[in-house]
Amino acid sequence: DVQLQASGGGLVQAGGSLRLSCATSGFTQDDYGVGWFRQAPGKEREGVSCMSSSGHGTTYYRDSVKGRFIISRDNAKNMVYLQMNSLRPEDTAVYYCAATPVNPHYCITTWNGPTAWLLQHYWGQGTQVTVSS
Repeated sequence: DVQLQASGGGLVQAGGSLRLSCATSGFTQDDYGVGWFRQAPGKEREGVSCMSSSGHGTTYYRDSVKGRFIISRDNAKNMVYLQMNSLRPEDTAVYYCAATPVNPHYCITTWNGPTAWLLQHYWGQGTQVTVSS
């Protein structure tokens, strides 16, 4: 069975840091674009960051997190990480890890845009991130 298990969320003050982790199993992570979405109350689910499949290494960050968030993956351990620094109250959301075999070598095509979430094949259960002002 395919599983994505997200963890690492929590409550942090503005300016603080959190590191999200996503443990994957049941599929070959090397061949997938992997990354993170988030959804705040009353808002659409939006792509935050992704990393393309092995050997390509391209990454995508939505504009609002550029320079603050860093995505990484460890295919040997089947893990995906999101280091979040300089957190802001507007980063508050449930964060989901996701994976897709669609255009895996150029993940920006499946993470950017209002319907990007429809292109994901696998989802984690979500982890809450709350940033207080």
